[in-house]
Amino acid sequence: MDFDIAAYRERIRNASAAIRERVRTVPDVAIVLGSGLGPLADAVEQPTVVPYEEIPGFPKVTVVGHQGRFVFGTLHGRSVAVLQGRFHHYEGHDIHDVVFPVRVLQTLGVRTLILTNAAGGMDPAMKPGCLMLIEDHIGLFGESPLRGPNLDEFGPRFCDQTHVYDPALVDLADRCAKEIGLHFVRGVYAFCRGPQFETPAEIRMLRSLGASAAGMSTVPEAVVASHGGTRVLAVSCITNLAAGISKSPLNHEEVLQVGREAADGLIRLLGAVLSRMGDA
Repeated sequence: MDFDIAAYRERIRNASAAIRERVRTVPDVAIVLGSGLGPLADAVEQPTVVPYEEIPGFPKVTVVGHQGRFVFGTLHGRSVAVLQGRFHHYEGHDIHDVVFPVRVLQTLGVRTLILTNAAGGMDPAMKPGCLMLIEDHIGLFGESPLRGPNLDEFGPRFCDQTHVYDPALVDLADRCAKEIGLHFVRGVYAFCRGPQFETPAEIRMLRSLGASAAGMSTVPEAVVASHGGTRVLAVSCITNLAAGISKSPLNHEEVLQVGREAADGLIRLLGAVLSRMGDA
């Protein structure tokens, strides 16, 4: 299907206008929550909740563990927009729908995006529940969210991808994690289309390419954020070991459970990062 860029621009404008009617303060930072990480939104102070279904043009969330709503408010002194739920290509969404919330956030004026996700670790030394700061990604096997006519008002046709994940923010998160005693690693995230988990052979291939963890989200959003000049910090919650490394069958319930258990550590980390974001 051809990409109707005029209609897409109109959807972005309408969604942004609807949010502005509900929320008067433009968030400094937006945080996208991955599977099982929804409890982080409970820490937002003076929350204003806006369900996606009440925003014109927003797709529908279908994955268990994703509530499908914005929570606007304050977190550690920062005005934030927390997204409880994201859209995945494997749900059947067009790639432009997957990244639609990012374009809306950019239109609202958000300039820092924190992405979180649940991922399968590829290093046997990783333990379920540990956090991985994403330094880079491998997204060669998915459809580009920049495919089709370029949205010139956001960024150039051919955008540099050297520093999709802002090095200063990654370093800040590294320092904060060490200071509060969190178990974490730094690594490369491999985007896989899903919804099936990866095979052992696919994991071996990705490891040979330099990947540290695999998941089914984040990269399309990070690419579009980078295209539009938005600073990106991304954190994976290692909820399980990937196929061929884990001795147990993989299942989504395990991902949700470990994500919930790791939420406290992620809340602490993001709280420290938000309170010191002026240092990066």
